[in-house]
Amino acid sequence: MKELWKQIFQYALAALIAVGLYWVTYLLIMKAAPEGNKDALLIVLGVMAGAFANVVGYFFGSSKGSSDKNEILKK
Repeated sequence: MKELWKQIFQYALAALIAVGLYWVTYLLIMKAAPEGNKDALLIVLGVMAGAFANVVGYFFGSSKGSSDKNEILKK
């Protein structure tokens, strides 16, 4: 049961990062940001893009294969 909650948390966090990236990108493209906040939004966009790259790397990269292998070995 603990493993299930861990997976739910991972998927929820990954979804939050993806939605956050798209939201910040939308704000920068569609809305006029106040000049004082524009640099901060660009920094947040860079951080979110890096976090999104980590999410994609985990779920679709070698980390996912390693995680799957560990699950098979447990069984």
